[in-house]
Amino acid sequence: MQTQEKNHKPASGYLALFINFVLLGAFITMVSTTQQPIWLLLLIPWLLMMPGFFYVNPNGSRVLVLFGKYIGTVRENGFYWVNPFYVKKRISLRARNFDSERIKVNDSIGNPIMISVILVWRVKDTFSAAFEVDDYENFVRVQTDAAVRKLAGSYPYDNFDDEQADVTLRSGIKEVNEDLEKELDERLAIAGIEILEARIGYLAYAQEIASAMLRRQQATAIVAARHKIVEGAVSMVEMALEQLKEKEVIELDEERKAAMVSNLMVVLCADKDVAPVVNSGTLNH
Repeated sequence: MQTQEKNHKPASGYLALFINFVLLGAFITMVSTTQQPIWLLLLIPWLLMMPGFFYVNPNGSRVLVLFGKYIGTVRENGFYWVNPFYVKKRISLRARNFDSERIKVNDSIGNPIMISVILVWRVKDTFSAAFEVDDYENFVRVQTDAAVRKLAGSYPYDNFDDEQADVTLRSGIKEVNEDLEKELDERLAIAGIEILEARIGYLAYAQEIASAMLRRQQATAIVAARHKIVEGAVSMVEMALEQLKEKEVIELDEERKAAMVSNLMVVLCADKDVAPVVNSGTLNH
C-alpha cells in the first residue's frame, strides 16, 4: 500500500495534441471525400483523448488517481497528457499565510486572554495532503486553533502573578514562537504540511479584566519609578552632607542634619513642584 508521495513523469501534451489534430484532420478529410459514416469512429479516440490534457503551473502539482489507485504526483510545471480516466487533483505548493481568529483562552494561571497567531505554511507531501486527511486546508485551521489553546495554557501572560516564570507570552516571544512552531509541526505532519513560520499575531487581556490589569501595570510602574527616585534622592542627600562637611560651609548638629535631610527628601521625592518658604528668622525659628 502506497504511503508516501511518488513522482510521476507523464507524456508531453504537445505531442498528444499533435496526434489529436491529426485524428481530427483525418476524420474531416475522410468524411468529406468518401462520405462514409464509418469514419465517424475516428471521433471516438479524438473525444477520449481530450480529457487527458492538463497543465501544471510553477509551484503547483497534480495528484493522479486511477479508479482509487494512486498513480503519482506531477510537480514539474508544463503541458502534459495522461490516461483520460485519471482523476487529476490540483494541490498548490506555494507558501500560504493563515491569520487565525482571535480566541479567548486562559493562560497558565487562569487569566482570560485574547490571542491569535500568524502561520506561514505549504504542502510538502502531496500524498499525505490528499489522502491522509479529508480536507488539509480545514485541518490546518482546526489544528492551529488547538495548538494556540495549548500554548496559551502553558505560559502565563506576564510574571506579575508568577514572578518565578522565566518565559511569558508577553516577554518570551522567541521561546514561545519556537514552541508554537514545534507544536504545529507535530500536529500537521500527518497532513504533509511544512511550517515555515509561526508567531503570535495578537495578544491582550480579555475585555472583562483588561482595565483592571492596566491599572495594576500602571501601579507597578509607579512603584518601580518611586523606588528609583528614592534611591537617587538618598544618594543626593548623602552627597550634599558630605560636601558640606568637607568644605566646612556650615556645622550641622544631628537635629539640623535631620531637618535638612527631611527637607531635601521632600523636595526630591515629591511628585509635584514644591513651594519654597523663606525663613526670615534664625535656623530654629
